[in-house]
Formats: sequence, structure tokens, C-alpha cells
Amino acid sequence: MPQILLLPAVVITAAVTAVVDGPRVMDLDRARGVLLWADLVYGSSGTNIKVWVQSSADGGVSWHDVACFAFTTASKRRMFNLSARTAVVTIATPTDATMADDTSVDGLLGDRLRVKYTSTGTYAGASTLTISAVTR
Repeated sequence: MPQILLLPAVVITAAVTAVVDGPRVMDLDRARGVLLWADLVYGSSGTNIKVWVQSSADGGVSWHDVACFAFTTASKRRMFNLSARTAVVTIATPTDATMADDTSVDGLLGDRLRVKYTSTGTYAGASTLTISAVTR
């Protein structure tokens, strides 16, 4: 599958809270897994950015975190590899923009993905954030 931009390069400036941005990627019901990566190109200033990649199992009515990327004041590229085929044998409690920094949950991929992010502090110097995925 080709690369999917879940969040095309967005310039981070002012602090924001729980912004849902980028296209919602749908029709993933046949996907066995997804490779996610996040790129922060750091300019200057700012404090931190948290990005949650979320999935939905009910047609987009509710969303749950499947990965959380955390950034501070340095350029960074981070990756997660998630599988829809991982058995989840204990009950899972879905989270919405509260998953711990730099963690993911495997086996809970629904049929669509989206991005939600929060930033604190005022980033400058053309700090940009991009979130990409490849499904398989």
C-alpha cells in the first residue's frame, strides 16, 4: 500500500488542545496491520506536543487511541507497527487522548484512523508535524 498522510505537514505555532486534523482514513476493515510514523521538524521555542492516532470500531461514532507520540524541543522521528491480528485476551478500556506518551495498543484496530493532537507553549521557526501510515 502507498503511504497515507494522516496529518499532512502542519506548522505548529500557538498552543492547541485536542485538535482533530487531517483526513480520516476509512475502509481499513481488511487491513491486517498499520505502520505509523510521526515526524517533528523542530524550529524553536515550544514545550511539548502529543499526538494520538485513533481508530474507530463503530463507524466513526466513537474513537479510541491506538498510539501516542510525544515530542518536546528537538526534531524526532518515531514509529509504531500495529497488528489487527494480535489477540487481545483481556478486556481493554478505550482512551480518548489520554494514552501514555510513546506507547501503543495492539490488536484494537477498527476500520478507520484519524489524528488528534495537543501542544503546549508557542512553537516557532516553522516547527512542522507530519503523521503517516502504511496499511497492509
